[in-house]
Amino acid sequence: MPELQPSWQLSLVTAVLLAVLALAGRRAPDGRLRVAGAFGQEFALVMSLLALWQLVGGYVHTREAGAIERGRSIWSIEHALHMVSEVDVQRLALPHPWLLTAIDRYYAYAHLNGTAVFLVLLWWRRRSVYPAVRVTVVLTTLACLLVQVVPVAPPRLLPEYGFVDTALLAGDSVYGPYGTGMANQLSAMPSVHVAWASIVAWYLWRYAPQQGRWAWVRWLGVAHLVATVFVVVASANHWLLDGVVAAGLVALAVPVGEWWRRRAAVAAAPPALQAAPVTAG
Repeated sequence: MPELQPSWQLSLVTAVLLAVLALAGRRAPDGRLRVAGAFGQEFALVMSLLALWQLVGGYVHTREAGAIERGRSIWSIEHALHMVSEVDVQRLALPHPWLLTAIDRYYAYAHLNGTAVFLVLLWWRRRSVYPAVRVTVVLTTLACLLVQVVPVAPPRLLPEYGFVDTALLAGDSVYGPYGTGMANQLSAMPSVHVAWASIVAWYLWRYAPQQGRWAWVRWLGVAHLVATVFVVVASANHWLLDGVVAAGLVALAVPVGEWWRRRAAVAAAPPALQAAPVTAG
């Protein structure tokens, strides 16, 4: 399954086509076309956000001044806080080529593809929850983009500390050699990988069944988050602080998403229910 990594122009064109589908579906008498229109409306926003993310990434890539120094500062801060060393985490994987391959593939494929699958399935199966997730994803990603405007070098660009660019050595890198322009390599802080994995983990844990045959789905999100944190660190693509900041942004966005979901539910309710008093609990 290839990673969904189009250019920002292609993402924008896709968003426009989905918006056209949304407008057509809104006026269609057929129920299936209206469902397709609703899908187009929701995911036009997602693709627009993806295009913005890619566009900002290209902007950051051209502003390299201070990026290496900021990466070294993060290294110093983590050591001052006695955090786990990313070098030690990476050394656990370096002796095992099969594990390095799995790590690099997970980093390349599970991030965007996994989030896309989660959003589509959530929209299809739990549409009442989707507005909260949509707002959380949008706010978190925009907050990450604002922080990423300041370029920060990832660990793999600081080999003097003992880091190894495992994906580049194995030929599996989604970035390529530094300076090739293949992808933005200076947006390490915060980690969008960890941010989106945190969103998936939180909402699966919050809304997946607690009992029955589908109860294991709650743990799937947790496993994805743990694997993502390990992968981004062991591959030297992110600092641990990148993940901490990303999770903090998600924690700030989740209450806003829940408020938006309740607001949308009230707006969609019949007028008689909207006027009824809301009891606690």
